[in-house]
Amino acid sequence: MDASGYHEHGYAHLKGLIPPEVARAFLQDLKHDMGPGAIPLSGVTDKVNLLNRPAFEIYGNHYKPMRFFLWGLTSIMREITGRDLLPTYDYFRIYREGDVCRVHSDRQACEHSLSLTLDYSDGEVWDLELEKRRTDPSAKIDPDFGAEDYAAIPMQVGDAVLYQGVHHRHGRITPNPNAWSAHLFLHWVDRDGPYRDQVFDGQGDPAPVNFSFS
Repeated sequence: MDASGYHEHGYAHLKGLIPPEVARAFLQDLKHDMGPGAIPLSGVTDKVNLLNRPAFEIYGNHYKPMRFFLWGLTSIMREITGRDLLPTYDYFRIYREGDVCRVHSDRQACEHSLSLTLDYSDGEVWDLELEKRRTDPSAKIDPDFGAEDYAAIPMQVGDAVLYQGVHHRHGRITPNPNAWSAHLFLHWVDRDGPYRDQVFDGQGDPAPVNFSFS
């Protein structure tokens, strides 16, 4: 898989990281576990400050199959980046038609980030946009990139963008053209890097397990 330029430019388009059939199988299982009803967002008023309205989100700590997805991709990400990576956290989000994600940089646990597109309701490709200039970590949030140069990466189902989320601001500033789109976001840090304390989302290395038998 071609990730040339990742360390130079801070991002790389990983086309076909997973087969579309695998992405949709994951969504089928997730929807089954959620139950048959509609997602109850109409009465929700709280939202992440990056978004223009509430979105449905699940974190890996609350849905174990997602954690296994993160752990399972760790070896592949190590190979692609050429770094000794350890996982931090992941989460799933469904955007609705007209949604945007404002331009921002990520927290320290997102030293190496992966945005994975799982499906589009209407098959309309929705770009992920990344600022080309490397910046220091910041809590700044903007509606667009202003005068800064940025890349717009078209993502098919199963495609991913690997990017350095702490140092390259990113977002989706063009409104979502689909009734809904589903995305998985996964994050890692260098084992011996400056954000080592973020391993397993700040919980540290897992303790050894002892089994007993009777």
